[in-house]
Amino acid sequence: MPAVTCSAQSTYLTGKTPDAHGIVGNGWYFKDECEVKFWRQSNKLVQSEKLWDELKKEDEHFTCANHFWWYNMYSRVDFSLTPRPNYLADGRKIPDVYSYPPELRDTLQNELGTFPLFQFWGPKTSIKSSKWIADAAIRTDEMHNPTLSLVYLPHLDYNLQRHGLNFDKIKKDLKEIDGVVEQLVNHFQKRNARIVLLSEYGITDVNNPIHLNRILRSKGYIAIREERGLELLDAGQSKAFAVADYQIAHVYLNGTLP
Repeated sequence: MPAVTCSAQSTYLTGKTPDAHGIVGNGWYFKDECEVKFWRQSNKLVQSEKLWDELKKEDEHFTCANHFWWYNMYSRVDFSLTPRPNYLADGRKIPDVYSYPPELRDTLQNELGTFPLFQFWGPKTSIKSSKWIADAAIRTDEMHNPTLSLVYLPHLDYNLQRHGLNFDKIKKDLKEIDGVVEQLVNHFQKRNARIVLLSEYGITDVNNPIHLNRILRSKGYIAIREERGLELLDAGQSKAFAVADYQIAHVYLNGTLP
């Protein structure tokens, strides 16, 4: 079972393993397009029924709000919210979210401010993004009272990958996310909700990376092209290449190796 966000979350939501629901990693090689793509967002990529599909069959009054669990777009949840920046014609990327219904996006960003996309993941990660998500989940619950609320808080992910289990460096992050979780738990306890806290995976220190594509390149299987003085993988022309995804990798073959 890949310990990666998209695979684990899809397994939680479908009760199936990746060979059944199709989410084998955070990204993979789309063979018909000859491109490697990560962090796709359409729920149609998940090839099994979801938790909310089953619960809607059992209870016609059941409703679900999904805040930032992956493959959130175009699902059958009643209220959805997921990161979706605007890409402008001049090349700029503007922070924003996608929501269903569409007016939920406007209501929440008018009240809470624009979603802090650049603090969501990456070098500028901060508690601001997880705090915004928690505040949005509480406001959605207050406005619509869904039967089930799914809330993804990403705060620990980046710094644990950057620093490992260095508690001198991550103790601030642990304290910050504890405060956000406390806020959510207090809110939902007042609503007499059943609360489930879970994580997609654990992170441990490592010191022995295996560079699969360097090995495949030494065998002559990797094709590259140069752009602006830099080398880029040419997946469609490569005889074999690996898509590395944390502790797993998928090796793809184009044709038959000698």
